Amino acid sequence: MDKNHHERETMEMEMKKTPSPANDDDDDDDQINYRGLKVMPFIIGNETFEKLGAIGTLSNLQVYLTTVFNMKRISATTLLNVFNGTTNIATLLGAYLSDTYFGRYNTLGFASIASLFGLLVVNLTAVFKNLHPPNCEPGDGRCIGPDAGQMAFLLLGFGLMVVGAGGIRPCNLAFGADQFNPNTELGKRGIDSFFNWYYFTITFAEIVSVTLVVYVQSNVSWSIGLALPTIFMFFSCFLYFVGRRMYVKVKPEGSPMTSLVQVVVVAFKKRKLKLPEQPWITFFNHTPPNSINSRLPHTDQFSFLDKAAIITREDEIKADGSAANPWNLCSMQQVEEAKCVIRVIPVSLTAILYHIGAQQQYVVFQALQSDRRLGSTGFQIPAASYVIFAMLSLTLWVPVYDRLVVPFMRRIKKGAGITVLQRIGIGLFITIVESLVGAFVEERRRTSALRRGSAVAPMSAMWLVPQLALGGLAEAFNAIGQIEFYYKQFPENMRSIAGAFFFCGSAVSNYAYSFLISVVHRMTEGSSTGNWLPEDMNKGRLDYFYYLVAALCAFNFGYFLLCASWYRYKGTGESSIGFEMEAQKLDEHPA
Repeated sequence: MDKNHHERETMEMEMKKTPSPANDDDDDDDQINYRGLKVMPFIIGNETFEKLGAIGTLSNLQVYLTTVFNMKRISATTLLNVFNGTTNIATLLGAYLSDTYFGRYNTLGFASIASLFGLLVVNLTAVFKNLHPPNCEPGDGRCIGPDAGQMAFLLLGFGLMVVGAGGIRPCNLAFGADQFNPNTELGKRGIDSFFNWYYFTITFAEIVSVTLVVYVQSNVSWSIGLALPTIFMFFSCFLYFVGRRMYVKVKPEGSPMTSLVQVVVVAFKKRKLKLPEQPWITFFNHTPPNSINSRLPHTDQFSFLDKAAIITREDEIKADGSAANPWNLCSMQQVEEAKCVIRVIPVSLTAILYHIGAQQQYVVFQALQSDRRLGSTGFQIPAASYVIFAMLSLTLWVPVYDRLVVPFMRRIKKGAGITVLQRIGIGLFITIVESLVGAFVEERRRTSALRRGSAVAPMSAMWLVPQLALGGLAEAFNAIGQIEFYYKQFPENMRSIAGAFFFCGSAVSNYAYSFLISVVHRMTEGSSTGNWLPEDMNKGRLDYFYYLVAALCAFNFGYFLLCASWYRYKGTGESSIGFEMEAQKLDEHPA
């Protein structure tokens, strides 16, 4: 304990020493006071209660829509996939507004309030009877679905939650990392640990959501069960604004996307020019003095973009060394920043099939048609609560990785344990194994149900635990690895957009999953094997669907290996030393 306490104090003292381009809204001095660990209770507390609210609502929405709103399973699953996809796509807009206009602090504050009102609206659909359809009695074939007004009010709540998540998800992690000094070794290690412990904390919050909150929703009352997430979100907002005077608030530098577009446009204009043999003489390399972005060495990949930095006339450069018209001349720094973003895109595409493999949504319906009794007690575990085993797997692994694996790897080689791409790849491979295990378990569950001739299989739902545990392990490797990868590989002024990339992969995955389910549902409906995904899982072949997902995950893993062998980490390049030396000369004595 004494060693850890001393390490924390040393880290915080060192973080206060080094100036940074970040700006605190309450302090005009250039010396930034990085409080690091001291502000983590407010930031992680905000995210923890936000997750308690959001996950406490979302994790059981499948059951809520099918039992309270009387929707069919495939309709409810499709609606939630579209909702989740739209929520994650909205992170791009939230990240753009944050990095360009409002900054992460203001964006997070507005989004937290929007999320609070969204959860409140969804809660009201359960409180007032005229906001949801009448209850269906078992065996009653005259179930009435939601009318237009009820559906519109529900979608209003979803819309506010989309706005909230669109601002919170891309900014919260980057905002937390902003509190550590990236220019010191201890600050860098603090950021690395923050990624792991941040994910550990919010996963713990998710465990509470899918146990306590889901139990109240399923066994006590939907009104109370949906009120709890709203209360949690209120505490999230309270904690966030209480710490407002302690935060380091990075001011936006204008649209980082404009710079990327300029590089593409100027490179196209100068496409007929030949690349010089000595790039440090001909290329324009000017960096604004107040830029928060780190200097990048020249790389040979995507060399056609280098033409955007070719100086063709002396009047293209102003007296202060900047470009007279950025739509006619871009700096080499801009070009390399654009290359960083382009390099990330092929790797990011692996997230689409990863999410399909890791987060298999039919587990809830499998649990509903399995024996959910806990031993001889007669207590039934809510179907939506089984995802807790995936979360437990993640929470158990993260401390082991951060406190045992990483220090061990640091002792035997330089770096922070395994590389971030290796971490992502391990997670992708685990999704293949997870899908195969899922197919085996479903085949066993279905066979036992058919032999017994009942809708609910006599097989214990605890057989679902292995595939769920593998899903959590895959997330501990791949999901955290993705977040760290985007944060470190994007330019510093695009860190909110970097955070949005993770959720965009999840968004496209939701849409792709909906498309995959629809295609499989239609193509197998009249086949000899029967519909793979009917309302009654016992009449379908969900195990075949899992085999299909395993094949897609195997293809995804092979594609990732090709991308990883081609990828160059940010800040590496053959001519880095020579180019940096000459770049400094050009900055001091512009043409």
